[in-house]
Amino acid sequence: MLLACSWSSRAHAQACCAGGSAVTPGRLEMHEQALVGAELRAASVVGSYQVGGAYRPSPPGTPEYDLEQDVFGAVRVLKRGQVALLVPVDETYRRTPLDGGHLGGGVGDINLAARYDFVLAGESRYVPGLAVLAGVTFPTGKPPDLATQPLAVDATGIGAFQINGALAVEQTFGPWLVNATAIVAKRTERGGETLGTQVTLLAAGAYTFANDVAVALSASYAFEGDGTINGAGAPDSAKSVTVVTASGLWPLTDAYRLLAGVFVDPPVGGLGSNQPTQIGLTFTAIRSWM
Repeated sequence: MLLACSWSSRAHAQACCAGGSAVTPGRLEMHEQALVGAELRAASVVGSYQVGGAYRPSPPGTPEYDLEQDVFGAVRVLKRGQVALLVPVDETYRRTPLDGGHLGGGVGDINLAARYDFVLAGESRYVPGLAVLAGVTFPTGKPPDLATQPLAVDATGIGAFQINGALAVEQTFGPWLVNATAIVAKRTERGGETLGTQVTLLAAGAYTFANDVAVALSASYAFEGDGTINGAGAPDSAKSVTVVTASGLWPLTDAYRLLAGVFVDPPVGGLGSNQPTQIGLTFTAIRSWM
């Protein structure tokens, strides 16, 4: 997902651009015409939200580690618009006392996204920045039902197209940036099965220091209803998950920047349902062009 920013003054540039980039690494800053980047994500599954919301830690002897390497790029297509492409490669390690340990992976689901800002953050004192986003995720990964390795460790996708639409509102207050985004995702039918519509709500705040270093804290809540099988509802297939992320940005030069973050699905009952819980780290390197 892309987030754009204003460049109306030095103070606004710091809060909106550096702060926004700390929240969303693939974001083009307003003075940039293109960027490419690579992100490494490593996570450990520590438990799961049960159906109904109860939390349970993972049983002893059943570790799961997930790795993801993303390559992405973005280009400006209009003064206030941008288009981005992300290609993920996923690996999973799982172990159980009965099956032993297994490692697998491959290319995941590729995402193409666009964003257009009608009003830029900081452009008006009273009107916040307003942007619309749209995207499609292609089923280039391997869905779980086609996995061939034990414990389905080679599954890397959902096996369906996903169409996304979003509305983002953000504003700057001196060195502070505040953002709220709502995303709706609809998945296509596959083999008679259709996942429920997914809604994601994201809130984030970022602070940019005088040297353009930025730190950010964000929280998201994603939920989807029951899916369907051959047109009939699939009971207890609804899912939800909460993710809290702390991240930071360090500008090496005008063209290069590094980002790092830590994220966690809080192991607290009621914050999710029917989903695993993770804790992990991210590291990102970006090269941009003015």
